[in-house]
Amino acid sequence: MTIDTSGAEQEATYPPEQSSEEQPAPPPPAGPRFILYLEGAEYAQNLRQLTLWTHHVLLPVYGREITSAAPWCSRWWEHQEAVAQLHGLWLAWAELTGPGSPMCGPANWHRDYLGHVMQSLRDPMGPFAGCKPGSHRSKEAPPVDALDPFGPPPEVD
Repeated sequence: MTIDTSGAEQEATYPPEQSSEEQPAPPPPAGPRFILYLEGAEYAQNLRQLTLWTHHVLLPVYGREITSAAPWCSRWWEHQEAVAQLHGLWLAWAELTGPGSPMCGPANWHRDYLGHVMQSLRDPMGPFAGCKPGSHRSKEAPPVDALDPFGPPPEVD
């Protein structure tokens, strides 16, 4: 309680209340950016972190026997589709298993992310098609016609 100069008691608030107009809300923290949007050193650093997670967490626990029906490439980082999918899987893992995550986070990660991504990556027609243990096979991007089937983009004034 505080006493004002008139002697009346008033309820004190600690810290003193401030209107939202006086103090703007802080911007939300910037989360990690998707790896395909990165370049240079920032891309290299994210790829390094992804590689550590993939080699020390994902593959030792969830890597299974490599067969023609379930291929894996030992140079997976050279397949952009694999990098994109693994990065998304890693971001979901960090969010659902890190400090402050819900107790059911790991179960949700397994249910919602792991199986689908690993099945997509290890599909015989997936990004590692043609790769065999100790043998990487580069993929070429499909050709894109110079003419857009929808016509040229509209002109900007």
